[in-house]
Amino acid sequence: MAHLGFRLAALLFLATPDVTGAAECPDNDPERQAFFGDLHIHTAVSADAYLFGTTNRPNDAYRFARGETLEVRQQSGTLPPKPARLERPLDFAAVTDHAEALGAVSLCTTPGTEEYGSALCRRVREPQAPKNLVELSQGIGAKFQDMYSSELCGEDGARCAAAAASPWKEARNAAAQANDPCEFTAFVGYEYSPTPDNAKVHHNVIFRSEAVIGLPIPWNVEPSVYAMWQRLESECTDAGTGCDVLTIPHNSNLSNGRMFRLDYDGETDPAKQADLARLRARIEPVVEIFQFKGDSECRNGLWNVLGTTDELCEFEKFRKWQGAEHEDCKDGVGVGALSGKGCVSRQDYARTALASGLAEQRRIGVNPFKFSFIGSTDAHDGSAGDTDEWVRDGIARQPAPYDPGRDTSGGLAAVWSEENTRESLFDAMQRRETFATSGPRMSVRFFGGWHLPEDLCSHRDLVAQGYAKGVPMGADLPARKSDAAPRFVVSAASDPGTKKHPSGLLQRAQIIKVWAGEGAEFHQQVFDVAGGENDASVNLDTCTPKGKGATTLCGVWQDPNFKPEEGATYYARVVENPSCRHTGWACANTGPGEKPAFCADASIAKQGQERAWTAPIWYSPAGH
Repeated sequence: MAHLGFRLAALLFLATPDVTGAAECPDNDPERQAFFGDLHIHTAVSADAYLFGTTNRPNDAYRFARGETLEVRQQSGTLPPKPARLERPLDFAAVTDHAEALGAVSLCTTPGTEEYGSALCRRVREPQAPKNLVELSQGIGAKFQDMYSSELCGEDGARCAAAAASPWKEARNAAAQANDPCEFTAFVGYEYSPTPDNAKVHHNVIFRSEAVIGLPIPWNVEPSVYAMWQRLESECTDAGTGCDVLTIPHNSNLSNGRMFRLDYDGETDPAKQADLARLRARIEPVVEIFQFKGDSECRNGLWNVLGTTDELCEFEKFRKWQGAEHEDCKDGVGVGALSGKGCVSRQDYARTALASGLAEQRRIGVNPFKFSFIGSTDAHDGSAGDTDEWVRDGIARQPAPYDPGRDTSGGLAAVWSEENTRESLFDAMQRRETFATSGPRMSVRFFGGWHLPEDLCSHRDLVAQGYAKGVPMGADLPARKSDAAPRFVVSAASDPGTKKHPSGLLQRAQIIKVWAGEGAEFHQQVFDVAGGENDASVNLDTCTPKGKGATTLCGVWQDPNFKPEEGATYYARVVENPSCRHTGWACANTGPGEKPAFCADASIAKQGQERAWTAPIWYSPAGH
């Protein structure tokens, strides 16, 4: 019955298609430019953000993204808010408040509604004074139960479904008002948030234009992600309204083996599995590989992942290996990742998902994991794109709702697009021409082809030749016409930084090759193609970097182990010299009696190496 209530409400609030056209921007570049943004932001419209103490609304998040000052809460609402401002505005952003409990938050926080004065809503609004994060989480958990109750939403859920129309309209209006073609792009979006057995299998939903579906689709209404994708097709892309949409999975590192598990909702017919694989590949061209809850690229020591041990895979791991609680899931699933429990799986990481997709293509003829990479913040206070590591005004600038020692400062999404408009950026994401960063604004080009010149790095028209003689990141290599191995070029430039805070120098550029072997075996190799290990370091007392590095790196590489009969995926990773994490900055910039507790904890990292990851390029024996 809850499904019925939601569907009826959705039909009542169908959105109006966007019929406006857009002229070409003055700085339109056919060779494409790198634009930086954040496609994962929460505000007080999200139940968890509201309960953490956030008061900022969607329009506030877009104002912050554009460079305005915002009052931002600290340490999960346990300290008063302080003003914050980006040193450099973003180029684009999307507020992605949770679809779940969207109406419940509205009912309990909007004066004048019948439910506002109820005992349940008074409990939800009651201020919290937690002594620690555990107490805070327990209090929030109890309030979540209230927000999902039939007492508030009605037996069929219709009351909360209807109430979701108001915050959904607010989100759309905020994006419409903030969107400024050629200057700043604001996408309409929301988050679909399945959390089975306390494991995270969440997906952000991003619309191309103001033509959107009637209401966001919550997990409690549509528990199957495949059914959710099918509804997005029927209610958006196939609805004849001008609507287009893509989804972005995030925090696969906390999925307990679920995010990239190929269960096809129990479907066993290979032909029907292939249809579902096509659906996934079509609607999910981008994966969030990095955010404040850590890195989802790769992990060493996982079941049947053979080849190079990659020391750089240990970067920003939110979950540590802790004995039996974090053993390898192998081909199963676990329970409790969000509370630090359950197993760790190769199905939790993007690199091994790429290999899994190649194996699946060999089995059913379709690769469900043809995705590129982005980073984002997952900010729960409206502070879009606030990835700076340093301390400002005596406080660490990433007050995330979990653990300040484990949390990162979040990442950024980077898109190679002709211009800064919804249409151009969305098209780039659909063709997978994106890259992720762990926060800095370094830029990376990655091309592959059969006829790229060996000396391409010395050519001033590298980009033009990359497009003309090869394919860019996110694409398939064309059919092979000779016995030669494919050749790739990586070209990177460091983040220019600001006058107040110069950026880090680049240490090395790498290419990672991934392929599927026999049975359940996945293979990986990591190659340094420009730069390499050096003597660079950082002084943790002052956060001053030491040692040599590069402002630009470029390398051309040809696969020495290429086998024409074997499908493979290649992507580039560019790594900076060591620098202070936000924890290091907090410890360096506070006095002896003011230092956070984690400064004395040797298990909490104080430094790291910022990086960027490009979208892959695929080789298939069949050409595609």
